[in-house]
Amino acid sequence: MASAALTEPQVLAHAKGRLFPDSDDRAAYAVCDTQFATDEWLRGRRIPEAVRDRLAPFNHVRLGSGYPDLVGVRSLDSDLLAVERFGDHPPLVAIEAKGHTGEGTADVERGVLQAYDRLHEANAAYVAAPADAISETDRTLACELNVGVLGVDPSGTVDPYEVPRIVGTNTSDDASAIRFQATAQGVADKSFGLNHPKNYLAYPLACYHPDDTDAVLAEHVVRAVEDARRGAAFLGLIEQGPARNELTPLGEEVVRFALDRYGSVEAALAGFEDWQRSRKRFVDIAPEWGLLARRVVWAYPATKLLVNELQTMHEDGIAEPTLPEFVEWLHVQHPTFTVELFVRGTDDARSRVLDADGNLQRTELDDGSVYHSPAVFQLKAMLYHAGILTERGSEPSNLDPNEDVWALKEPLERR
Repeated sequence: MASAALTEPQVLAHAKGRLFPDSDDRAAYAVCDTQFATDEWLRGRRIPEAVRDRLAPFNHVRLGSGYPDLVGVRSLDSDLLAVERFGDHPPLVAIEAKGHTGEGTADVERGVLQAYDRLHEANAAYVAAPADAISETDRTLACELNVGVLGVDPSGTVDPYEVPRIVGTNTSDDASAIRFQATAQGVADKSFGLNHPKNYLAYPLACYHPDDTDAVLAEHVVRAVEDARRGAAFLGLIEQGPARNELTPLGEEVVRFALDRYGSVEAALAGFEDWQRSRKRFVDIAPEWGLLARRVVWAYPATKLLVNELQTMHEDGIAEPTLPEFVEWLHVQHPTFTVELFVRGTDDARSRVLDADGNLQRTELDDGSVYHSPAVFQLKAMLYHAGILTERGSEPSNLDPNEDVWALKEPLERR
């Protein structure tokens, strides 16, 4: 038996720290499986709170024929891969962890085979295990199957014993949800700090204006400039660069619209002042801008999924589902995406809403505090202002989920 036993959660926490270190990398995101949200792993041994915090957030993501211990997206360090670069996008990575059991053994071979199975949908797969449990036979098998091997020392040091080659993969719904979270449009952290689409539509105009962008936006539209900039990026209107922000083709189209209607962006921005602090539906008080907002919001990937599923619910006789009903429905169709979009990424929220097998704990959906504000408040409010939904959103602190209705303003009647 190892002199300093490492449990599976400890191994995974160290491996996550090596492959997904805490940073401001906006193109990185990782979740660990819901089985690690439990209080106890080995009988009589609790998972330390620090380990659970390091493993959070949790989700139950299916890749291949099972559920890897960790799924994430990140541009990995060169010593972790057999090649340094993978196209223009960071790879989707899966990790299977094996730790010492109560008998002091670790089934590394099984971990290698599990990791190999994940390569049907992951670009790179690893097995992480206590360094003293990894045999030459394990390393040979991993090398033959293109699986990386991470040796974890009791001190927390993680060494790559074998490094995998990047492979192309098929993309499942679950894998797409994790990839989405690692893009500029993901909702892993605060994405929409403001709940009115005018604040984001105005940002490309302020960028195009010859004067300082922040000053122009603060004068005519909103003082929360950083929130407006972040939301414009999430909606695909700008691309944030280290030196300056660039308009995307969609952002350029917003500018062209303003020039066509007003003659200049300055005149268009002056018109935005009339809508400050207005609670009326945007598409009603400014129909043309409201329709443009609808086009922009529709281009946001999550909108299509939400609208399609609400339309299906309407056809099945559920015309005005409450938030818990909608989340429960969505989870059946798109489990990983639903959790990432609607449930806060904290250990407390995820472990309450999901059991160890990734199943919904239905009663927990009645508590507004478990929901992700950018989805139930800001995104929903924008869909309301754009004329897509019947009701605006609410802050989780003021949210009564069973009174919160998600319904299409204009559902289609199939003929």
